[in-house]
Order: sequence, then C-alpha cells, then structure tokens
Amino acid sequence: MSGDERNGTAQASTQAAAPAARAATTTESVVVRRPGEGPATWAMGSLFEHLVSASDTGGRLGVSLVTQPPGIATPLHRHTKEAEAFLVLEGRVSYRAGDETYELDDGCFIYLPPTVPHAFRIRGTSPTRFVAFTAPGGLMGLYDEVGIPAAERRLPGADGQSPEVELPKWVEVGPRYGLEVVGPGIPE
Repeated sequence: MSGDERNGTAQASTQAAAPAARAATTTESVVVRRPGEGPATWAMGSLFEHLVSASDTGGRLGVSLVTQPPGIATPLHRHTKEAEAFLVLEGRVSYRAGDETYELDDGCFIYLPPTVPHAFRIRGTSPTRFVAFTAPGGLMGLYDEVGIPAAERRLPGADGQSPEVELPKWVEVGPRYGLEVVGPGIPE
C-alpha cells in the first residue's frame, strides 16, 4: 500500500474529452476518507471535517462533515459561485431559503442554487451533524482561513476561537469566496 493510499488518496489518470484542435490530460485524485481521516478545522464554534476538497476534484466539488452545537446561526447570506446542499444526519436545523423557512431533522436534505439568500440556526439541545456539499468546490477555504486546525475530532472548547470573534472575519473574508452577507439571521 502506498503512502497516498494510507492517507486516503490515490492518484488516477484519466483522458478528458477535448476539442479536436487539442487533446488534454487531467490528473484527478480518487479520495477515500475513513472516519477520523483528512483535514479538520474548528471554525465558528463548529467542527468541519473535509471529506473531499476542490483541490481533490479539479475544483468541481467540496464535501465536508460538519458538527455544530445548539444555537449556532449564520446571518442571511448568499453564494455567488456555488450551489450548496445539506444532508442532515442528526439534529435539528431551522433553515431559511429565500422567503421560506424549513424545519429540518434527521435524514432531511436541502439544495440551494447559487445566489439564493439563506441562513440557518441549529436547534435543540444536542449538536447537529450534516454533510455539506458545494459545487464547484472551494468554499471550505473560507472556514480554513477564519478558523484553526482542529486538535481533535470534537467540537471546540476553550481551545478554539469563539464564534463572536470569528464572525466579523467570516463577513470580511467571505467576498473572496463569493459569500455575501445580505441580512440578519434567524432569531432564537
């Protein structure tokens, strides 16, 4: 087993379809992540575990496993570049998309085309876990820039930065990632 295979990635070369005028070869990564493998970030009071990043997919896709504590909420915002989708694994989320608010729990899925204003708030008394998808990929770079590498696969405690400290940076850095804040979040 190669070192790349132990780390959860293996290289595969594929011929890409190209115009007759030129032929192109692309190298893409096949990514296998087992529980606890891959980079993880503490940001916005949450744990973001990277399952596949834009650098693994030629920019096509980003997927993360996200764990957030009760009460975490985003301001109303939109993405100018990415479509975004969430699959709730466990927990409860109030999710505003456009003019509608949805109550999501275990097994619920939501898809948002680019530019749809949205916000969410984690509800209940237990953390919520969901899989976040972005296409094209790259949005996770925002959380990497705002947050810090996770020392462990758990929610940050006193060893992480507080959401109150990180939110202004998230708003400031967001436009570089196509994120625009357009209003207040969902009230408690």
